[in-house]
Amino acid sequence: MRDQFHRLLLLLLLSLLSFVSITQAKSVIEPCSSSDSCNSLLSYLLPWDSKLSEIASRFQVNISDILASNSMDPTMPSSASQIIPAKSLVKVPILCPCVDGIRRSLSTTYTVKAADTMDLISEGYGGLVSANQIRSVNGGKGAGYGQSLVIPLPCTCFGNTNNGATAVYMSYVVQRGESLGSIGARYRTTVTDLAAVNGLGQLVIDPGDILAIPIPACSSANLKWYNESLIVANGSYALTANDCIRCSCTPTHLNLQCSPSGIMVACNRLQCKASHLFIGDVVVTKTHAGCNITTCVYRGHGGRKIFRSLVNSSRVQCSGNESYWDWETSPMASPSPETMFPSISLSPSPSPFSAPSPFSAFGAGTASDSRSNQTSNSSSGVFLSLSISCFSLLILQLVTLFILK
Repeated sequence: MRDQFHRLLLLLLLSLLSFVSITQAKSVIEPCSSSDSCNSLLSYLLPWDSKLSEIASRFQVNISDILASNSMDPTMPSSASQIIPAKSLVKVPILCPCVDGIRRSLSTTYTVKAADTMDLISEGYGGLVSANQIRSVNGGKGAGYGQSLVIPLPCTCFGNTNNGATAVYMSYVVQRGESLGSIGARYRTTVTDLAAVNGLGQLVIDPGDILAIPIPACSSANLKWYNESLIVANGSYALTANDCIRCSCTPTHLNLQCSPSGIMVACNRLQCKASHLFIGDVVVTKTHAGCNITTCVYRGHGGRKIFRSLVNSSRVQCSGNESYWDWETSPMASPSPETMFPSISLSPSPSPFSAPSPFSAFGAGTASDSRSNQTSNSSSGVFLSLSISCFSLLILQLVTLFILK
């Protein structure tokens, strides 16, 4: 009888320690009070091999939006059926609204299958949501066959700014072996910036923590577009003007570069008036004083009408090494098979614990104000974890003393 009681106590202890490991995961919480939304990103670590169409269905987003977020060629007819290996990182775009005073996405739903459990459903979303979070937002319901569950997903806006510059925020799940330094180096930001954005009192992160990472972005705010606003994360593109125009934010500089998308047949008014140039075309003419540059630029759209104009500029120095937007070398050119997934990071190891290898929006308030408001929310997760850890150690000591008696 005494041995059975000891076993029950040990099982209770193991269950408590398992609960502690779950609660140690931290994520930033951004308070909000307005009804606006922003475009946000999820860094999705694939739990198993998946087609792009399956990923889009899982998160209930358009395939074209995933192609854009990962800078994949939208004209490739077989891209949706391409199989992406497990442990690859894929950027998934989501809309980030204000729900019950905090930023989070509740637009994704999941229909429970016959063999599903809450843990298996959670695993399918790559650590972005826990089984307890799914259970909580669905009123404590279990994974009943055929039931539709809301999947709460993390997101942040912070006014689409970071240190005064335009940014899109990506929710990133920390993997084993990673640090703020390694994550910052991958996404070209600093440890100090990551700590400030996420309200970290200590520069310590654990596997399973969800960080908000600021991705530099291009904005149309100063481009004098007609009745249109666009923010595009660096290394991606957006389709606009009824998918006739593709606007890219290239890694080399943070300027929107727009050109015909090549995926729509019925697109008119793409050529600038009194010119042979189409939107995105550039002509550089060398002169004795330097060079003259003529560009056909996109100016927004209204209904089916696309606005464009010629822009002329000159430079004193024209070495020929400048980086100009050129139709022949634009991202619309068909990529080779090796560059089919330029922004999808593939892990070199199949180990489930290995870290993956490097590889129009509106917001409320400023980033600095939002961060000051959310710091206590992130810190409370640390405090909760430490409190439970101390409590579990106390239980462990009591059980040990009882067994030794």
